[in-house]
Parts: sequence; C-alpha cells; structure tokens
Amino acid sequence: MILLIDNYDSFTYNLVHLVGGLEREIVVRRNDALSTAEALAMNPEVIILSPGPCSPSEAGICVETVTAAAEKNIPLMGVCLGHQSIGQAFGATISRAGRMMHGKTSTISHTADPLFDGIPSPFTATRYHSLVIRPDTVPDTLEVLASADDDGEIMAVRVRNKPVYGVQFHPESIASEHGLALFRNFLALTGQKQAA
Repeated sequence: MILLIDNYDSFTYNLVHLVGGLEREIVVRRNDALSTAEALAMNPEVIILSPGPCSPSEAGICVETVTAAAEKNIPLMGVCLGHQSIGQAFGATISRAGRMMHGKTSTISHTADPLFDGIPSPFTATRYHSLVIRPDTVPDTLEVLASADDDGEIMAVRVRNKPVYGVQFHPESIASEHGLALFRNFLALTGQKQAA
C-alpha cells in the first residue's frame, strides 16, 4: 500500500491518478489527520508527500515523517513541498526562490541517477513553487540529482544510502514529461514491485 500524505494541494489527486497508473493501492490522508506514528502503524510499503501551498514547517507531519521513514528505510518520495520537507528534515535551508514559478515549464538536467533511468537529460517539467532548497546549505547526507537549466534551482535530491527521494517539479502535471517513468523508476529502485 502507498500512503500519500496530502498537503491540502489541488494537485494531490493528479498525483493519485499518476501513481494509480502503476496499479498500486493508494491511501490518502491529510497532513494533520494523523500522527507520524499512526502513519507508520499503517505499514505503508511507500510514502509519498504531496505538493502543498505552505512551507515544510507548516506541513503537519511531513518533516517528522521524512525523518522516521529514513530511519526505518521506508521508501519515500516527496513532490514540491514534499521535496522541500526532505531538505529541511536533513538540515538544508528552505528559502524563497529567485523567482516564483507557478505553472512555468523548465528544462531539467539530471545526473543520470537511476531515478532518471530512461529519461533524457534535459527533459521538460512543470514548476509550481516559490520556495526552494538553498544550494549552499545542502548537507552531505543529501545528493543533488537534478537542477533547472534556466535558473539553476535544485530540482531533485536523494538521501544518501536511504530510499528517500524528492523532486521540486511536478511529475503529475500534464505539461511535465516522463512523470510515470519517474515513479516507475522510484518503485524499482526501492524494491517495490508493480502489482500484477
């Protein structure tokens, strides 16, 4: 079962639809409807943190859930606010982006990490954010996997030696390329088999 933590975002069910294309059971819970302990007690195979309209500090259980998932080696993918929550959980500073990116597309270049297997570099993705992980504060525990070609903002990270990944862009957006492939790769990397 995939547990998707909803950060009160209009894109949450686009994300549910995208991941549902991988024929997985998905349970959606709001970020303030349960505790991290209750989320873990559901025994999710995977946790996804949705986008949202606030900062990680205002995102209910998200930052704490990132830390707990990493400690227990539970695969976790953060999208937009979820990505920022990963950064904050591991000590990076979340700050205002150089420019607000609401509904804008950018070309994204990646490091050929297996998360991007079969995805060209660069590719086009949609961005809806005003906050970012500040590059000069990225700790050694995080590895930057992708950045935007137009402004250099961090677009993907992973926690070293843990099944925890984040993307700043919106793979569930119709204007983003390769969203389904990205989630397929994430599930394959974290040892999750697609349902028959």
